[in-house]
Amino acid sequence: MIAVVGLATGTPVVGWIGLAAAVATGALFAAYLIISERRRHEAAEEELTSEAQFLESIVDSMAAIAGADDVLAETCVQAERLFEARARMLAPGERPRRAPAENAIVVPLRMRDEELGALRLTRDRPFDHDDVVRATVLADFAAREHENARLLGEAQVREAERSRLTDQLITAEQEERRRLADELHDGAVQSLSGIALLLDAGLNSIAEGREAEARDIIGRALVRHRATIGQLRDLSFSLEPVVLRDQGFTPAVRALVDQTAIEHGVSVALDAEMGERLAEKTQAALYQIIREAVNQAVRRGPPKHLTITVHETPEGFETLISDDAPGERRRRSLDELAERARTLNGELLFEPGDDGGTTVRVLLPPYASAG
Repeated sequence: MIAVVGLATGTPVVGWIGLAAAVATGALFAAYLIISERRRHEAAEEELTSEAQFLESIVDSMAAIAGADDVLAETCVQAERLFEARARMLAPGERPRRAPAENAIVVPLRMRDEELGALRLTRDRPFDHDDVVRATVLADFAAREHENARLLGEAQVREAERSRLTDQLITAEQEERRRLADELHDGAVQSLSGIALLLDAGLNSIAEGREAEARDIIGRALVRHRATIGQLRDLSFSLEPVVLRDQGFTPAVRALVDQTAIEHGVSVALDAEMGERLAEKTQAALYQIIREAVNQAVRRGPPKHLTITVHETPEGFETLISDDAPGERRRRSLDELAERARTLNGELLFEPGDDGGTTVRVLLPPYASAG
C-alpha cells in the first residue's frame, strides 16, 4: 500500500520503502509457514514413532502369549504392562452392571463373529481415544493369537493321531505278514513237502516194478495235492475274497457264513446290507474282522447260533457279531481284532453273552461311509 501511495504521489523513496516492507512481510509469512509445517511433520513423526513402538510392544507381547498355556490370561498381564492399568478378562457375553466410567473401558475379543471374552481395563486416570484404539488393537492381536494357538493345538493332536495310526498300520501289516508266513509254513509248505516225498516213493516203486504200490502212492499224493490247492485257495480268499471285490460286501459276508453253516451246522442270521455304504477299503477291513471273529467262535465251539448285523447309528456305523459258543475269547485274539478296528479309526468292544457266548461290537465313525 505504501509503495502504491509513493508511486501515486511521485515520491520514489516512499515507494521503495513500501516495496521493501511488502517483501519483508512476505518473507516473514513464508518463514512462519515453513516453521509451522516442520512442527506439524515433527508431531506426526513423533506420533508415528509412538505407534510403531506400541505395535512393536504388542508383537513382543504376542510372542510371550504364543508360549503361554492360557492366551487370555496372558493378555491381561500384557495389558496391565502396556496401559499401566488393572486388567480382567470377562467371560463371553459378560459385561459390568454399571456403564464404564472414563477411567474404565471394556474391549471384546472376537474371532469370526464369535466372542472369546472381553478385556476390562481400569486405572486412576481416564482413557483417551488413543488408549481405546490401542486396546482394540491389543484385543485383535490376542484374538488372532488365541485362534492360532487353538489351530496349533488341533494340528498337534492330528499329527499325534496320524503318527499313532501309522504305527498301528505298520504293526498290523507286520502281524498280517507273520500270520501268512505261519499259515504257509505250517500248511501248504508242509503239504508240498509230503507230496514230494510220496512222489519220490512212487518213482522208486515204479523203478522196482511194483506198479500197484506206485499207483497207491501216487493216488495219495494226488489227494494231498488237491487238499493243498484248497488250502491255498482258502488263504487267497481270506486275503481278498473275489466275491467281495466283484459282487460287494453283503454277498462276501453271506458266502463266509454259508460256508461256516455248512461245515459246522451253525444257524446264521445275517443283516449286513448297510455295509454296502462303507468305503471299499473299510469294507475289506471290516470283512476281515468279521471273518476272524467267526473263526474264533468256531474254534471255541462251534456255536449253534451266529448273528451278524451292520447298521447305521447317529454316531456312525455299528457291527455286531454275536455267538453262543462255550468258553471265553482269548485276550490276545481280542487285541488283534481291536488293532484292526483302530486302523479304521474305530473302536472294538467285547461283551459276554447271557447264554455263555460273546458279542463283538465294532464302532466306526460316520466318515467311514463311501459318500
